[in-house]
Amino acid sequence: MADFRWALGRSLSAIYEELRLGPIERRYPFLRRSWLEALEQSGAASERSGWGPHHLVIEREGKPIAFMPAYLKMHSMGEFVFDHAIAEFSESRLGLPYYPKLVIAVPFTPATGPRILFDEGASAAQIAETMGFVAESLPRLSRELEVSSVHVLFPTKYEAELLEQGGWALRSGVQFQFHNTGFPAFEDFLGVMGSKRRAQIRRERRVLRERDDLSFEILTGPSLETVSPRLLYELYLTTVDKYVWGRRYLNEEFFRTVTRTMPEALHVVLVRRAGSSGDEGVIAGAFNLLGAEALYGRYWGTFEEVPFLHFETCLYRGIEETILRGLSRFEPGAGGEHKHGRGFVPTLTQSAHTFLDPRLEIAVRDYFRREAEAIKAQLDPKIS
Repeated sequence: MADFRWALGRSLSAIYEELRLGPIERRYPFLRRSWLEALEQSGAASERSGWGPHHLVIEREGKPIAFMPAYLKMHSMGEFVFDHAIAEFSESRLGLPYYPKLVIAVPFTPATGPRILFDEGASAAQIAETMGFVAESLPRLSRELEVSSVHVLFPTKYEAELLEQGGWALRSGVQFQFHNTGFPAFEDFLGVMGSKRRAQIRRERRVLRERDDLSFEILTGPSLETVSPRLLYELYLTTVDKYVWGRRYLNEEFFRTVTRTMPEALHVVLVRRAGSSGDEGVIAGAFNLLGAEALYGRYWGTFEEVPFLHFETCLYRGIEETILRGLSRFEPGAGGEHKHGRGFVPTLTQSAHTFLDPRLEIAVRDYFRREAEAIKAQLDPKIS
């Protein structure tokens, strides 16, 4: 095996200057330097927020070949792979501190993508060899970092399989996603649905089309300059402040930064009063990310409650855009059984975990196994 070593303490700017990550950034917008730096520079991902940046660089033969976006966590919020019960069991039943833990993820983002980001020059053989090093040595590194466990959230299927082969425990989850099988238009997508569902969607859309006081628009790239980051932030707040479990993970500075640094990767659906412009007259909106292969739904907000507006803005417009742009899928985010009857199919997600204490490891593996069996029994054969 080649000579590998971990390099710690490097900033995102230094990492992205050392590694050529262009193809990954174009494919996965939430792995862009601009997105990750905005999270840190705005304070959303910081030691104060409980997301202390601790990125891991992997060097091969003395040169960086890959890095993992990593954070020392003092809580379990904003991860979308819920382990609060595991933390309670660890601390109450076993007397083992669960925090800090090391999380390899994109903060606040339940979207599958690479968690080991390789330089574009790395060969398939080098990637496989490096993955073996990571699976075998990262648990040892965690002892040096004095964390209870390491959690790789929403990795690719390839990464998950290699980590499992290296002895990591896999956990299954489910999201509802739209998979574009080559539909020419939205009506062709409706054509493969059952008559009852098809009629329901057409009825919901017709209610809004018949209103002459509302208009919809898609903003991306330069067109985002027609509205303020403040408006996007206020829309975001209407949802997170509405629910008891809501958290203000992001701030206005974050929205100001990403609209300036990566507007071409942002995709905003706005609903406004007919005839209005700018921020004036906007009543709702969805904040999405646009990748080379997929559209990712992230945030929704509304200042007024309008029947079916959420479905149109967050779901149907996203499906239309996915078809129009020839993208392979639309991932509208975590949760939402209501998506299933509106063209979104249950899709497996995975995470990989390793725990330093063998007592906790054994208990958690059994829990993950039973959880996976329940998911399979509930969704099979519908799951993809």
